[in-house]
Amino acid sequence: MSAGPHPNVFGLHVYDNKASFFDSSSVTILPEAAGWAIVIGFGAFFALFASVLVYIDIAFSGEEYNSEHFNTAGRTIKTGLIAVDIVSHWTWAATLLQSCNVAYKYGISGPFWYAAGATIQILLFGILAIEIKRKAPTAHTMLEIIRARWGTLAHIVFFCFALLTNLIVSALLVLGGSAVITAVTGMNVYAASMLIPISVLLYTASGGLKATFTTSYAHTVIIYVALCLFTFMVYAGSKDMGIGSIDRVWEHLSIMAKRRPIAGNMGGSALTMFSSSGLVFGVLQVISAFGTVFVDQAYWQSAIAARPSASVRGYLLGGLLWFSIPFTLATSIGLAGIALDLPVTISESNAGLTPPAVAYALLGRGGAILIVIMVFMAVTSSGSAEQIAVSSLITYDLYGTYINPRASAKQLIAVSRTVVVLYGLVMGALSCIFNVAGIDLNWLYLLMGLLIGPAVPPVTFALTWNKATRAGAVSGALSGISCGLTAWLVYAKVAYGAITVATTGENNPLLAGSICSIGISAIVCTAVSLIFPQPPYDYKSMKEIHMAEGDPRAGITETGIDSAQGIENARKVVYKWGSLLTVILIPIWPLLALAAGVFPKGYFYWWVIVSISWGLIASVIAIVLPVWEARATIGAIIMHMLRCQSARPLHTALKKVVKPDASEAPDALEKGEGKGPPAGARPLQRDDTAHGSLAKRVDASKTEE
Repeated sequence: MSAGPHPNVFGLHVYDNKASFFDSSSVTILPEAAGWAIVIGFGAFFALFASVLVYIDIAFSGEEYNSEHFNTAGRTIKTGLIAVDIVSHWTWAATLLQSCNVAYKYGISGPFWYAAGATIQILLFGILAIEIKRKAPTAHTMLEIIRARWGTLAHIVFFCFALLTNLIVSALLVLGGSAVITAVTGMNVYAASMLIPISVLLYTASGGLKATFTTSYAHTVIIYVALCLFTFMVYAGSKDMGIGSIDRVWEHLSIMAKRRPIAGNMGGSALTMFSSSGLVFGVLQVISAFGTVFVDQAYWQSAIAARPSASVRGYLLGGLLWFSIPFTLATSIGLAGIALDLPVTISESNAGLTPPAVAYALLGRGGAILIVIMVFMAVTSSGSAEQIAVSSLITYDLYGTYINPRASAKQLIAVSRTVVVLYGLVMGALSCIFNVAGIDLNWLYLLMGLLIGPAVPPVTFALTWNKATRAGAVSGALSGISCGLTAWLVYAKVAYGAITVATTGENNPLLAGSICSIGISAIVCTAVSLIFPQPPYDYKSMKEIHMAEGDPRAGITETGIDSAQGIENARKVVYKWGSLLTVILIPIWPLLALAAGVFPKGYFYWWVIVSISWGLIASVIAIVLPVWEARATIGAIIMHMLRCQSARPLHTALKKVVKPDASEAPDALEKGEGKGPPAGARPLQRDDTAHGSLAKRVDASKTEE
């Protein structure tokens, strides 16, 4: 790591005696025009790309397009695309930047804790994904589930937590993306902050959730290709830069352990899992990631959009695919920053600038361009998911519940699109505010768990524990955040003498606050529910959540893997494999690595080979599987296009886009379509006999605990 101006240890004289890598007085790596071209050019391209795909989908595949399709993608997405979409949601700018930051600061433990600490949540969320299909198959948002179970007060409390989650995640995305683009190109940071989300909202507003799935696939392909390129450049590339092989990286890291030792690491080495700071970060990562997965509507959106059979496989596969991105990328680029003795300062690294520095050192301007594009892909793919998530929350849980409970499908889709546009502007404005306040990516990232962790236990209990009560859920969440904030600020004041951005961003205050936050919530929620019990919940009201349009069976079939029995079988699979993989990733793997102490060359070889192999296999699966699963649909669309035939009359397809209202059918309400629930019904809920009988069969095979 950089320790102030000094001659480069490995003879890279261009970096001799530099105080920082991105010196504000020097010329930027790329011209400012490159930043504008990437933000505006790629934004316009993907807006056009998504619009064309949505048009083709409507005109040539026979897809219905209405408010349900806009917010749930028809609930028919298959395993491969669900897995890639999860990878896309979870690949933030921070995934690429913060993972390399912790590798640069803590050594080899950083990439592992970043990856493992945020993969187990995806694996375990598969449990909630299948429970949604069993207990609330027609839900649009997690908050509809909360309201159906615990009523209005809990709905309002967790609406605040859900919206706070989306605001923090959105700010992280744009904050990281704008920081990299500004550092590399010199583009005005406020212009970048506003234009990045605007470029996303163009295709999100037009195409809805289906558009985010298709563009997410394209974005993820680019990220995986770049991941493989950078990994091979570090471990199998040209030796002109002093590295280019596993041997040389190990040798350089061993030298740096003596020249620039890492505080808190065994022997000051980057080649060890014995890292006190790395372990603290790992705990923070686990807590933060539980909040950002379990309370972020974007992940519930993917579970809702999936076929019942695909939800479990999609989340298990998605978690394993995503693990490779921070683990493989940071094990190469993050460690290369140390192995090259680049003059990247801690403040630059905390801002997420280690990857562009290493990319430029290895590949020149081409590497810098690739990193900027890679980050832009991560920001826009995750950003579109956040926009749709907030759109769903506002549309169904605010507008459709409290403002216009009898909203028609046409009104719902109009509100959804309006919210996407407005929230895109909010994302940019929020990033600008944090930039003015001097808050960087690292500070905000580590604070997440403290602020949104208290919602995790109650939200989980809503679908998994029938004895959890409304009083327990609300008191647990509120007491958790109160105690967490208190512990955080008191620790910062007592330990460092003042409450500032710098002191509150230290690991120990954040650790104390985060543990109190999620721990107190779980304890209070459980205790209150047991001390003041209510009759066990039967999940009936969840199964009555209203669908404005579409098939009220929500993808559940009479027979096969999407039947009630198939869903029950999938439930057993996800409980088994989700738990097993979690135990392997967190206790077992790091404990085995501790036995190696400071990694000898042979052990480091094994570690890097696992990293590279995981990245390559994940890349192939992520790129090939969605296309393979969609081959029949793609073939049918191509045949219709070659014959100039629409799957249905084109004017009908276009009418469905402009006017997604099913009022022309005399029995629209019985089909789950039309203007809204009948008079006297609860907002956005109804008792659909056809759906109710089928949904009951989902639980027929097993009595609720």
